[in-house]
Amino acid sequence: MKVQISVTVNGTNYQREVEPRMLLVHFLREELSLTGTHVGCDTSSCGACTVHLDGKALKSCTMLAVQANGKSITTIEGMATNGQLHPLQEGFHQEHGLQCGFCTPGMIMTAADLLANNSDPSEQEIREGLEGNFCRCTGYHNIVKSVQHAAKKMV
Repeated sequence: MKVQISVTVNGTNYQREVEPRMLLVHFLREELSLTGTHVGCDTSSCGACTVHLDGKALKSCTMLAVQANGKSITTIEGMATNGQLHPLQEGFHQEHGLQCGFCTPGMIMTAADLLANNSDPSEQEIREGLEGNFCRCTGYHNIVKSVQHAAKKMV
């Protein structure tokens, strides 16, 4: 038995019938072809699947698609505006905050939530704010610099 849901993703309304047990991350990737939201661990440990639900960062592997019914979702694909990179996307590019790039969408989405709540975080606050997101390549130093870069741009 499928369930009808209606969600707004990156400003566009979608109505779909989904299996009641389908995870939000799989809905975004498989039903909407928004593959920037990555499946990393399926246990909510890595943060690669982070999106915004009604403006708040959420690991989309922890939520069923049916639970998002009537909600607004922003994915990494919705961060740029009119072809202009979001300051966090620009920061990751300018400050070399990525290597393989697998964790980057989740890092950016988590950092955007952090900056929405603290426009001038210290290095320690950035590190604590990102501690639910794993990067196996960078050592985090340039990720922190990328978030600092964005914070300055967003003032």
